[in-house]
Amino acid sequence: MSDAFQPASIGADGTRRAAMPVPRLDPESALLFVINATAGALDVDAKRAVIESTLAARGRRGELLVCAPDELAHVAAEAAASALARGTAVVAVGGDGSLGTVAQAAHAAGCPVGVIPYGTFNYFARTHGIPTEPAAAVRHVLDAHPQPVQVGGINDRVFLVNASLGVYPELLQDREAYKARFGRSRWVAFVAGCATLLRAQRRLRLHIETGATVRDVQTLTLFVGNNRLQLQQLGAEPEDTVVGTPGDGSLAALMLRPIGTLSMLGLMLRGAMGRLGEAAGVECFEFTHMVVKPRLARGRKEIVVAFDGEVARMRAPIDLRVLDQPLYLLQAPGAAGAPAAGA
Repeated sequence: MSDAFQPASIGADGTRRAAMPVPRLDPESALLFVINATAGALDVDAKRAVIESTLAARGRRGELLVCAPDELAHVAAEAAASALARGTAVVAVGGDGSLGTVAQAAHAAGCPVGVIPYGTFNYFARTHGIPTEPAAAVRHVLDAHPQPVQVGGINDRVFLVNASLGVYPELLQDREAYKARFGRSRWVAFVAGCATLLRAQRRLRLHIETGATVRDVQTLTLFVGNNRLQLQQLGAEPEDTVVGTPGDGSLAALMLRPIGTLSMLGLMLRGAMGRLGEAAGVECFEFTHMVVKPRLARGRKEIVVAFDGEVARMRAPIDLRVLDQPLYLLQAPGAAGAPAAGA
């Protein structure tokens, strides 16, 4: 068990935040694996077999909690509360969307969280040095210790990779429809994204407040990134204007101004080449706290948003920030973002 404390640090609002205890982790207590039965290419029996055989080889115990997507939030919340009480961790088995739901519960409870990635992109796992091969990921969890990592907040939700308004939530909905028809692959996701962008017409009118800066903009989408790997692959890292980097001290915002079809084709080509930030009509900037007030039709109070692959409606205004409380991620010594052994 560990009762060590993290040093006090500066929060997103510039004030000093109190030191926080690292959650205790009892190696004798069973890990709680929350398994999204529909995430990834392998069926649930294959996922169970990988986890159970790896646990058995190490002489460790685990409880496997299999659930349908509509049960995931409830099962994750119960598992996180149980993990905190028993001095163990909850482990998300699925893609970035499943991980986001489990992380929401773990962050609220204050318990550690591990990751067994089964998604299409697995940006969060790859960023933090977690293997994408399932058996290796289980071994990684068994060797790991809780380490604080940054999470973003969008109203009352946390996000690990990204959050967005506008055309990007539509892209996610189209991507799921394409996957259901053509299967799960990065190529299918890319084609779905192209189809969405080519018919993108709806403009968002946003009043944006970032610190002392206030402005009104029109955009097809507002995309907020908490994952440097994803931003690097898009070629959309902003200039370094805030202490830290996206995912480690700041968040990155990307806005796409309304453009014509021909320009959109050029934009998609730049995105595929990892040069999105060079395109005309794309603006990138860093921030730690931003309030977004969309201009909505009369009588409407909510707007569609996306976070870590999930789509939902949220009441305006939309508050986006680096959260002061970190997520305690199980990371093995020597993994990306983890301290070396003995540090």
